[in-house]
Amino acid sequence: MSPPKNALIAVTSAHAALYPEGKETGLFITEALHPFEVFQKAGFEVDLVSETGTYQPDWLSQQKDWLSDSERAIWEDHSSEFRSKLDHLLQPNDIDPAKYGLFFASAGHASLIDYPVAHGLHAVASKMYASGAVISTVCHGGAIFPGIIDPATSKSIISGRRVTGFTTQGEEEEGVLDTIKSWNRPTIESHAVNEGATYVPPPGPWDAFAISDGRIVTGANPASATVTAEEAVKVFQTL
Repeated sequence: MSPPKNALIAVTSAHAALYPEGKETGLFITEALHPFEVFQKAGFEVDLVSETGTYQPDWLSQQKDWLSDSERAIWEDHSSEFRSKLDHLLQPNDIDPAKYGLFFASAGHASLIDYPVAHGLHAVASKMYASGAVISTVCHGGAIFPGIIDPATSKSIISGRRVTGFTTQGEEEEGVLDTIKSWNRPTIESHAVNEGATYVPPPGPWDAFAISDGRIVTGANPASATVTAEEAVKVFQTL
């Protein structure tokens, strides 16, 4: 029997200074909005969850180069379904993993801070994976993988798998690698290697790129949010 056609999008609860003048990272808006729209178009019911039931938007993700006028209209409309669900985020204790067939970890640099220790989200995603769900991440969302455990191996579900995510080259180009190091957090490439996965880079740090390996679907950067969600739907449809 196929898993339930319900999708759960995880959102980072963390925020921290990253950009000039102390501007902060948090949820990269389109990395949740684009998958939300893809999943709804495919007929999924979609819920949003964070470890603490809170979030803060990433400063860069609200700038015109990263948020179109139509996307901004949705983001700023508190009555839109997407914004309403962000404004009333679920917490892991609110979630019955058996009701969902697809888990998607959205991102923003802040994900590097809380996803590795988001034990509630880890428990939800681990139970979903054990029940046959698709697990997907985009950009820095791969920071959640160390805590998503395959019960058959007692290792991360990406152990022995091919995954992608934001490149270390991209961190260097953005000038934020030293800040990440100050958080005492590894890059996404290092996360993959540490968990026994093979990291596959996109053609360029900012190119849309997604890969799947079994029921695990990963995407490289903000430009990849839509194609990653679409690939996750394709994998779900094969179950």
